[in-house]
Amino acid sequence: MTHPDDAVRDALQRVTVLTVTYNSAHCVAALASGLAGVPHVIVVDNASADDSCARVRAAMPSARLIVMPANQGYGVANNAALAAVQTEFALLLNPDCLIDAAQIAALVQAMQDWPQATLAVPQLTEASGQLQVNYSWPRDAWSPKTGEATGVLNVGYACAAVMLIRMARLAPLGFFDPLFFLYYEDEDLCLRVFHARGQILVLPAVRVTHLSRGSVKGTRPWLAEYGRGFHHAQSKVLFVWKHQGPEAARWLRRRVLAASVLNVLARILLPSPRHLARAWGRFRGLRALKMEALAQQRRAEPARTGSAHVQA
Repeated sequence: MTHPDDAVRDALQRVTVLTVTYNSAHCVAALASGLAGVPHVIVVDNASADDSCARVRAAMPSARLIVMPANQGYGVANNAALAAVQTEFALLLNPDCLIDAAQIAALVQAMQDWPQATLAVPQLTEASGQLQVNYSWPRDAWSPKTGEATGVLNVGYACAAVMLIRMARLAPLGFFDPLFFLYYEDEDLCLRVFHARGQILVLPAVRVTHLSRGSVKGTRPWLAEYGRGFHHAQSKVLFVWKHQGPEAARWLRRRVLAASVLNVLARILLPSPRHLARAWGRFRGLRALKMEALAQQRRAEPARTGSAHVQA
């Protein structure tokens, strides 16, 4: 008879945990505590300006640390880690998620019952225990909901803050598209899995706390808000450009750009530095977006992950 501890150890041997840090030094202690006993861990640091790398080396000496020469985005950093995985499964884990070895093993063990599954996620929660919206049908077809799953559920989209990947099934489809610097990279990945008729499972029996937007902490929080606005706006338009075509993307860009101008004006009249920084970031991100140049670049690189629309 197999002892429960033996089953956990066996499950942990089959998975590599991948974490991307960027100015995430404040997350390392909790991360190291949660991953204690996990044999395969890769941390990719995205050119942090704080002491994230030093803390990882001190608190997680057995983890493999990959230091990126520059911040090329969340997807590129994860791709660097995924290229190094030699286990059956990989677990994407944001550094602001509180998870332990038993929860990781539970995810791996659940996937054994679903050998056709490509991706699996737990139910994410706030620190208070409130359920987060971390899965849905493809979001252009169904408004995201949460708290609906009472058993294993097959969905069209799941948040990659905590995501288990069956490497043999995802590798042929490609990993993250470097088109997306930050945001929408997981939605693009899931949509490709969905269109390939892959299974994306929600495992609600496993609940993981996600301290949303808690992974980045720098000396200039307004700059972080600016960056969120900048990249979210760009990625939203780029996602439409890739999956619906250039005309739909141009229309969305004009609409969001107009809304951003109004939002900036509103935040000047009703001061809120955090929201003003984010609104200004959206405006600047959309102004900087050059879809014609991007189309030319994609024509020259036809092997890019899942590229569908390359006309200007």
